Amino acid sequence: MNNNKQPRQGNFVKNILMWVILAIVVVVGFNFFFGTNHANVDKISYSQLMTKLSDDDIKTVTMQPSDSLITVTGEYKKPVKVDNAASFPLLGNSTTEVKQFQAYIIPTDSIIKDLQDTAKSNDIKVNVIQASSSGMWVQILSYIVPMLLFVGIFWLMMGGMNRGGGGGGNPMSFGKSRAKQQDGKTSKVRFADVAGSEEEKQELVEVVDFLKNPKKYHDLGARIPAGVLLEGPPGTGKTLLAKAVAGEAGVPFYSISGSDFVEMFVGVGASRVRDLFENAKKTAPSIIFIDEIDAVGRQRGAGLGGGNDEREQTLNQLLVEMDGFQDDGNSVIVIAATNRSDVLDPALLRPGRFDRKVLVGAPDVKGREAVLKVHAKNKPLASDVDLHNVATQTPGYVGADLENVLNEAALVAARQNKTEINAADIDEGMDRAMAGPAKKDRIQSMREREIVAYHEAGHAIVGLVLENGSTVRKVTVVPRGRIGGYMLALPDEEIMQPTNFHLKDQLASLMGGRLGEEIVFGVATPGASNDIEKATQIARSMVTEYGMSKKLGMVSYEGDHQVFIGRDYGQTKTYSEATAVMIDDEVRRILGEAYDRAKEAIETHREQHKAIAEALLKYETLDAKQIMSLFKTGKMPDEAAAAEVPEPKTFEESLKDANANVEDFSNINIYNGEEEKTDSKPAEDAEDKE
Repeated sequence: MNNNKQPRQGNFVKNILMWVILAIVVVVGFNFFFGTNHANVDKISYSQLMTKLSDDDIKTVTMQPSDSLITVTGEYKKPVKVDNAASFPLLGNSTTEVKQFQAYIIPTDSIIKDLQDTAKSNDIKVNVIQASSSGMWVQILSYIVPMLLFVGIFWLMMGGMNRGGGGGGNPMSFGKSRAKQQDGKTSKVRFADVAGSEEEKQELVEVVDFLKNPKKYHDLGARIPAGVLLEGPPGTGKTLLAKAVAGEAGVPFYSISGSDFVEMFVGVGASRVRDLFENAKKTAPSIIFIDEIDAVGRQRGAGLGGGNDEREQTLNQLLVEMDGFQDDGNSVIVIAATNRSDVLDPALLRPGRFDRKVLVGAPDVKGREAVLKVHAKNKPLASDVDLHNVATQTPGYVGADLENVLNEAALVAARQNKTEINAADIDEGMDRAMAGPAKKDRIQSMREREIVAYHEAGHAIVGLVLENGSTVRKVTVVPRGRIGGYMLALPDEEIMQPTNFHLKDQLASLMGGRLGEEIVFGVATPGASNDIEKATQIARSMVTEYGMSKKLGMVSYEGDHQVFIGRDYGQTKTYSEATAVMIDDEVRRILGEAYDRAKEAIETHREQHKAIAEALLKYETLDAKQIMSLFKTGKMPDEAAAAEVPEPKTFEESLKDANANVEDFSNINIYNGEEEKTDSKPAEDAEDKE
């Protein structure tokens, strides 16, 4: 405990001492600059002094010679007004009446003789005092005090900057690394804490084994990757993977952000890189983790500026430090994370530096269920919560999104003073994470609510009718954020590579909302703007990226021409204007076909469209079972089940039905094992004939 407090106490004493020194410097400097500018002294020139002596305005004169000038002071016979703006700018144009004056003259015989003669002619005695011995010290202080003042201010500024960035208050420590060191032996993060990234963990097992048993690899002449680049969307657990590697290996772990290298002072970034790797080598084997490395590792020569800037110097030093430093047996492995690997400098990605790249993508349904189980360990879940069902309803969600869903569900349950998190809370948590909190108090007219209901019902109908459409899981007209409602449709099986048929059905489903408004009300609202935007992006990708246009063929027309990367500056596209027109025509044609398919689907199922819309107006939110029941029977599941149960019959009706079911065996004869029906009356006639 005492060891932890001593650095804090030392920093506190240093800070107090620094503030005291700065206060002394400021006070001394203020007194030096402004102490002689008393408000009761009128500073005049030599010519003004001679004029006032000739006009007999001065009462006494005193001369004090020095090495370079003679200071002349004295007293006026009458007070004079003095403007304070020259000596005290902060006082503005205020004036003061003074009786004292001060002037400086050159110590020549003629000037002194003129001054004495003029004073004598007006019966003014001139007193002469010896030169002051403090003149030399005054001159010395005139140079020292300003210097001390600026040094103190600089010390304060640099000390504050380094305290904010972990510099420890040392004004010369801004060239030191700001990496946070963690002891791998005390780290609690393990691979078991990283769920949904099984393949990624397998790639990093070799790194852990090398850090634990480096001799096994060196004896075989194997070279472990000097750097591992974790790339993928934000929130997929790249930082957590790096911490798990350090925890499993039990080695020191240095973590730093790419932006911490770059500073306003030239050469600071390169100095911090050198200091970081020197510290890591001292504690080798160790791990250096650089988060968001694209902040310092962007391609050199990018943009319009010069190439010799601070960021590029930092990158050059990083390239030097990573080139072959692991061959001395003191293994230091660099793990970096980024979601923009396309902008990194090629020299950074070559073998020998970041020669192993691990893609940390969004988990599949199995991975999402594993992630949910990890984040649900400290949350009491009710018996009706099915994490597998939650995983199936969250395609495309990464680990951070899933953690946010469970956290929102816990907050919803806490607001209602529940002791457990049930399925309804998790459903609300998914809605809040996706679209924001519900705005049930928003005032809407009945006309607007009807348009929203038929809009969302249109999406649902098209999704239910199309062969390759996703299964409609939920439809709601409860406004959230900027949306008035939404339809959640998910495929029965997660599709990683959608076909052109899936994409066309997705386009038709997006068109269903606008058609639901137009067919019923004959109007169009801005509510379909997001649907149109998504549909346009999909159609354009089909034409320019996926090669799904017969007219344009399998040609990619979308290149990476971003200015800040440094490639193809000033070039916005790689195709002609005629091709651009053809692309626009194809996009418009694909969207038109999707519009026609959606229109046919809704017009064919007008009754189902109306039934779902009316149910939305009544219940606001419908689940998959209710939507399917409305589509097939036009009623909610409980109403449809009640309609199928027959009313109980009376006793007389039951008896009548029972008698009607009794078979009459009187007209059945058994002959040679076969049943033969005969008529009794013809039989009697036959007997009579006999």
